[in-house]
Amino acid sequence: MPLSHSLVAVLVTIIWGLSFVVIKLGVGTMPPLLLAALRFFFVAFPAIFFVRRPQTTWGNVLAYGFFLGVAQFGLLFAAIAFGMPASLASLVMQAQVFFTILFAAFLMNERPTPHQIAGGLIGALGLVIIAVPRLTGSGAGAFLMTVAAAASWGVANIVSKRAGRVDMLSYIVWAGVVAPLPLLALSLLIDGPAQVATALTSMSPSTWAAVAYLAYPTTVFAFGVWAYLLSRHPAATVTPFALLVPVAGILGSALFLGEEMHPVEAIGGAVIVAGLTLNVFGGKILGRRKTA
Repeated sequence: MPLSHSLVAVLVTIIWGLSFVVIKLGVGTMPPLLLAALRFFFVAFPAIFFVRRPQTTWGNVLAYGFFLGVAQFGLLFAAIAFGMPASLASLVMQAQVFFTILFAAFLMNERPTPHQIAGGLIGALGLVIIAVPRLTGSGAGAFLMTVAAAASWGVANIVSKRAGRVDMLSYIVWAGVVAPLPLLALSLLIDGPAQVATALTSMSPSTWAAVAYLAYPTTVFAFGVWAYLLSRHPAATVTPFALLVPVAGILGSALFLGEEMHPVEAIGGAVIVAGLTLNVFGGKILGRRKTA
């Protein structure tokens, strides 16, 4: 993958990492599914009136909108609202790397190389190191919801790859139309019409800022770029960059939320970065050694 694409991928991971901090702040003032619905409402409107429909099937657009908007972020926002720390959520969500590579291997015949498999296993070990101490008590439910959100992200990655080389801005905007109504309906069902109405009529400037950050840099820009990269490079090359998301997530959570980074999280994070390094640069290193 060209250096310019690698640098853009790193920028996307920083934006995504900080988004976990924003989500944590947002669900503190608004029902989580309602916040997710607003996020995708502003992704789609008013942009949909100015952006042409992407040149792919309606089924593909609907599937991407569902797995990205309703499944992935509905589950993630709810998990954080139920007590999942933002820093830990940013780590667990990177299981999407392994889900994506697994789905791509079975559904699209993209076979990962030995060094990519090794890097993925090392990254998985890092996630296990961090996750095992948390899998106790009431935190288990929120943790499993986050894992399910990561699996949904993996499915969304495969759906976007099947779309081919389409205009990614239009793809994200039109897929964003799918999520608001199901998320709003679920919020009305779970939280009740009175709580939803109160939340909508009493939004503070900070809540509006959270919605704007989640809608534009996090979704329109970052997911558009991510889908662009996946349409041009193998999933096993692109998705490991997402392992950098926890680095930004942990640092942002410590700075803005006061969440502590425990020694086990530091060790697990270092293992994840080691796996990412092997996954991304292992082929070049081995190639140079063979040449030498």
